[in-house]
Amino acid sequence: MPAPVRGRRFQRGIMATDALLASGILNTILSVLLAILILLVMITVHEFGHYVAGSALGFKINEFSVGFGPAIFKRRSKKNGRLFCVRAFPLGGYCAFEGEDDDTQSEGAFNKQHPFKRIIVLIAGAAFNYLLALLIILISTFAFGQMAYRINSVQASADYPAEYSLQAGDTLVAVDGRDIYLAADLVSALNGSKQGDEVQVEVLRGGARTEAKVVLRADCDFENSSQVSLAFHALGVGTYENDEGAFYDLTTVSCKFGFWESIGRSFMYSFKIAGSIFTVLGELLTGNLGLSAVGGPVTTIKLTSQIASQSVQSFLEIAAYIGVNLAVFNLLPIPALDGSKVVFCLIEWIFKKPVPRKIEAVIHVIGFALILGFAILVDVLQFL
Repeated sequence: MPAPVRGRRFQRGIMATDALLASGILNTILSVLLAILILLVMITVHEFGHYVAGSALGFKINEFSVGFGPAIFKRRSKKNGRLFCVRAFPLGGYCAFEGEDDDTQSEGAFNKQHPFKRIIVLIAGAAFNYLLALLIILISTFAFGQMAYRINSVQASADYPAEYSLQAGDTLVAVDGRDIYLAADLVSALNGSKQGDEVQVEVLRGGARTEAKVVLRADCDFENSSQVSLAFHALGVGTYENDEGAFYDLTTVSCKFGFWESIGRSFMYSFKIAGSIFTVLGELLTGNLGLSAVGGPVTTIKLTSQIASQSVQSFLEIAAYIGVNLAVFNLLPIPALDGSKVVFCLIEWIFKKPVPRKIEAVIHVIGFALILGFAILVDVLQFL
């Protein structure tokens, strides 16, 4: 009789394992779907910005599509003949203007419009991305607060008395008068300081803002904005170890602010995200930051899915971050991006003559190929 009992227990164990495995797979799928949803919304909003501006300025629009690939839904407007589509693959979209890539002279053709009008249409996509991201930041800030670092423990040292150290439970708000929105802000605030220097740190302690003086425990000569761990070490943040290694003992928490301060900090946070893009690009160009520190589409979806699935606030935070990134990146003067098309419009406006369309098209094709190759390269480097 005991054998059947053991058999039932063994079977229940298998069923429990299968349930856990199925749950993990389902959570992974849902996380990836959340990431795809964020990217789809941001791309659709970007193209909708072009659509709204083009419609307002009298451009002829042939098609507005969400996604790419085969159409699974089509509808043509009887009023203006525009085709609206939902396509099979949800990682893209476009607003197709008449005569955007040639010298078509029909009424309302893109390249027939004044360069100033075209510039407005081109930057409208990025503007819509930024406005949506800012709205998301405002919603997140008022609903949850802004993310900040809470120190769980401090390195014990007889050389650094408690009155010149952080305390366990402190939440970092500002360093030397600079508000901390991103990890890069902490690196920037401390950069160039030396061991033994005294810095003024504003923290939330016991529910109230407090000014504290902290003596740095290490030099802060940072090579790039990603070296935040060295900044935590200099501030005396404690560490802990687990099976994966040693980590600084801090937690990301939400801090609430007053009404007007929340609005101001939301705008500043969006500017900080935008500025971080230029910082990273500058560090990549100077060699201070390696290519392995950035990622392409696969890495973006992977990280986005991990963050977006943590909480509603995390979902909003990563959506806003992607929105600002998409806005700024698209305005860079890189061939194939809206920013480079703005440059061609400016050239035409200044010299009263456009760059030959065929030459411009070739430049954009080469630029797109280089962007695609770079995206693949940085994704491959993540797995090496």
